[in-house]
Amino acid sequence: MSIFTPTNQIRLTNVAVVRMKRAGKRFEIACYKNKVVGWRSGVEKDLDEVLQTHSVFVNVSKGQVAKKEDLISAFGTDDQTEICKQILTKGEVQVSDKERHTQLEQMFRDIATIVADKCVNPETKRPYTVILIERAMKDIHYSVKPNKSTKQQALEVIKQLKEKIKIERAHMRLRFLLPLNEGKKLKEKLKPLMKVVESEDYSQQLEIVCLIDPGCFREIDELIKKETKGRGSLEVLSLKDVEEGDEKFE
Repeated sequence: MSIFTPTNQIRLTNVAVVRMKRAGKRFEIACYKNKVVGWRSGVEKDLDEVLQTHSVFVNVSKGQVAKKEDLISAFGTDDQTEICKQILTKGEVQVSDKERHTQLEQMFRDIATIVADKCVNPETKRPYTVILIERAMKDIHYSVKPNKSTKQQALEVIKQLKEKIKIERAHMRLRFLLPLNEGKKLKEKLKPLMKVVESEDYSQQLEIVCLIDPGCFREIDELIKKETKGRGSLEVLSLKDVEEGDEKFE
């Protein structure tokens, strides 16, 4: 005797469910565990690595697939892959309390790691350890936002930590080579964007070695290209100007 399985049912295991309500109805998609955060933060770009199936459900645990007319009514299309992307980006991830706690702990650690990697004590130029950053984040009672990328949150944390400890983003060391004619005028425009000018050399062209805040890199690059019409050049000498050894809290 054969067992009859309804054609609108799909059984899945080891699944993370992402849910969205639209037009008074519930829609769900089935994802691989731990992949949703990767997609939302931009780390994972392959949709097939995130979705267990390109089907849209009304109930994943029961394997009930959404009807075509309900999809068109709610999303204006029956393109299941496109709908999956919408739900994946804006939907609510259904996880157990234990899973949520583990996920938030991991994100907390990831944020601290990014901050430790990007920052130094501005007085000593020494980096902080991840453990010290984690402790400082606990002191300011930082709470992780699960729907925001760890990189965005790391930038928020740096701003908040500045009120608690001596911390700033490690400077980048750059070398500019500028045509002499435009160089002097351009240097005045670059001055507000440079933190420290380490050396200047006027010979065949103007050569400047300086330290900048990494957030100004794009603006400087575009300014040099525009003002010199591509004849000036910019070289990154070091991504982080840091001293050896780890910083310690007193």
